[in-house]
Amino acid sequence: MKKLYSALMTAFNEDDSINEQGIREMVRYNIDVNKIDGLYVGGSTGESFMLSTEERKLVYKIAYEETAGKVDLIAQVGSVNLQEAKELAKYAVALGYKTISAVPPFYYHFTFDQIKNYYDQILAGLDTQLIIYSIPALSGVTLSLDEFAKLFENPKVIGVKYTNNDFLLLQRIRAAFPEKVIYFGTDEMLISALPLGIDGAIGSTFNLNAKRAKAEIAAFEAGDIKQAFALQDVSNDCILDLIANDIYPSLKLVFEEMGVHAGCSRAPMSKPTPEMRAGAKKIYQQYFA
Repeated sequence: MKKLYSALMTAFNEDDSINEQGIREMVRYNIDVNKIDGLYVGGSTGESFMLSTEERKLVYKIAYEETAGKVDLIAQVGSVNLQEAKELAKYAVALGYKTISAVPPFYYHFTFDQIKNYYDQILAGLDTQLIIYSIPALSGVTLSLDEFAKLFENPKVIGVKYTNNDFLLLQRIRAAFPEKVIYFGTDEMLISALPLGIDGAIGSTFNLNAKRAKAEIAAFEAGDIKQAFALQDVSNDCILDLIANDIYPSLKLVFEEMGVHAGCSRAPMSKPTPEMRAGAKKIYQQYFA
């Protein structure tokens, strides 16, 4: 069975401070209700690039404490600041995370050799394994098949979180590297990635929609393609409604409707408005009640 990971969100109070209890409640919901296989901690869904180094460490610590070894954990440690990435990787591994992940360094249009050196330096001296976080639409870094091959030469690089709609490249990676782990990261295109032999998926909407996504995977693996497509269709209606309602704060607002105190998003993301709250309530009632 393919694994499903929720990309953990970070709960904030109205004053933008971290809401520790809210994070713990989201972790517990994912474990106890969603029956998730794992959590991807510190990714873009967790608003990690708006957190200080110490705040990122705190989120890793909270998630690790609350899971108590019950699910897989992946700590996303990537940063445009290599020294921060190395510090975060060392901290997460010391906590007990067995797997780390890192988005490639972004903004400055680094060369591939610089990107490869970044990954090699993060891993140097650490007893861990790493999953590349490939998200070209947000990082601006597009890796070719040959470049993936060069990154995979490091035996500690075990796979990729592939958030990219280039399905030809995805198929080529799967064919060339059957031993590597591929987690797909575009929730609304899960149905398209399943036939290409992915090992699972990591996504933000799985915080709310894990049961439906798991049912889709099960239907696909049972050969019930019609049912798998029907479930993806409902998921995509939900995802598009979340996007229209401002997805990051809306994920948290729907969590609130479920009784999970997920808090706010951090500025410059939007704080909830009455209209957003009404939209989130409608999404909850239509897709999750």
